[in-house]
Amino acid sequence: MRKMLWWLAGMMAMQAVLAQTPPPPCSSAEAKQFEFWVGNWDLTWKNPDGTSGRGSNRVESILGGCAIHENFEDTAVPPFVGKSYSVYTPRLKKWQQTWVDSTGSYLDFTGEFADGKMILAREATLANGKPGRQRMTFYNIAREELDWDWETSEDLGKTWTLRWRIHYKRK
Repeated sequence: MRKMLWWLAGMMAMQAVLAQTPPPPCSSAEAKQFEFWVGNWDLTWKNPDGTSGRGSNRVESILGGCAIHENFEDTAVPPFVGKSYSVYTPRLKKWQQTWVDSTGSYLDFTGEFADGKMILAREATLANGKPGRQRMTFYNIAREELDWDWETSEDLGKTWTLRWRIHYKRK
């Protein structure tokens, strides 16, 4: 009987501890919204001169599912290489991404997933030297493919100009 009481007291103590244990970090539905992008991808696009561009992107979930790490590379010589880290920030209820690349660029984005699209944007000085906005949009999201657009705006986001469209196809 005494063993049974000790066992019962131990089980009750364990249940009390488990009831106080917070959920695992990055386990919310919002923190999983970018998982569609995880995988190995073949990329295609049209360059400004009309030629076809090709590249690859290996995107992985890291840090126990708390971050998405991107590894982009095109097939040019020398290749254009870029990396990003994306995280969902519960305090802001937004996604944040930091991008760096082989041209020395550093870009920081904030955005969200809504209406079947992941849109990340930033304030920037545009190539023409004027202040503006830049955004990337992931859309047409399916298991085996998706599309990504890079756009700029000179009028606070009222209108957008497409600069680069990439089609992703899962390897």
